[in-house]
Amino acid sequence: MSDTQIPAPQPTDQTPAPTVEQPPPAQEQAPATPPVKPETDWKAEARKWETRAKENNAAAKRLAEIEEASKSEAQKQAEAFANLQAENARLQAEALRSQVAATKGVPADLLAGTTEEELNAAADRLLEFRGKTAPTPTPDFGAGDRGDAPGKPKQLSRADMARMTPDQIVAADDAGQFDDLKAGSH
Repeated sequence: MSDTQIPAPQPTDQTPAPTVEQPPPAQEQAPATPPVKPETDWKAEARKWETRAKENNAAAKRLAEIEEASKSEAQKQAEAFANLQAENARLQAEALRSQVAATKGVPADLLAGTTEEELNAAADRLLEFRGKTAPTPTPDFGAGDRGDAPGKPKQLSRADMARMTPDQIVAADDAGQFDDLKAGSH
């Protein structure tokens, strides 16, 4: 063999310089792969959770039954109490409406309102309205139609009285037009 050495090629602009692989810096290294876990048996897991769910379902149903039984009685009493309160309020309003209607002499079903002041105001408006319209005519019976004596005020019946306003009834009573009704009732 010969003692001649072969000179190493010199890099030129045309040949690329050889690259030496260097390990990447420590902070850029890829994370280590996690250790391989054994394969999970999903069917076994599903059966385990299904069994737990069934056990919990039975307990949840029992708890719901207990809560419903205790709540139902309290709820029934609360509903009954609320119904009684509503009925009481309705009856009190109806009684007040009837009282105002009787006092003012107007039909109770025409009154609007819930308080005594509102009902009185509604009755006053009805009376005012009735005063502005023509009063209900009183039947005019000739003398003798009901046994009226000439020169005496004509006598009125209960039907006549039903068509009259409270003021007309008072005026007719003062005039003696209900004397026959009073005499017949004794």
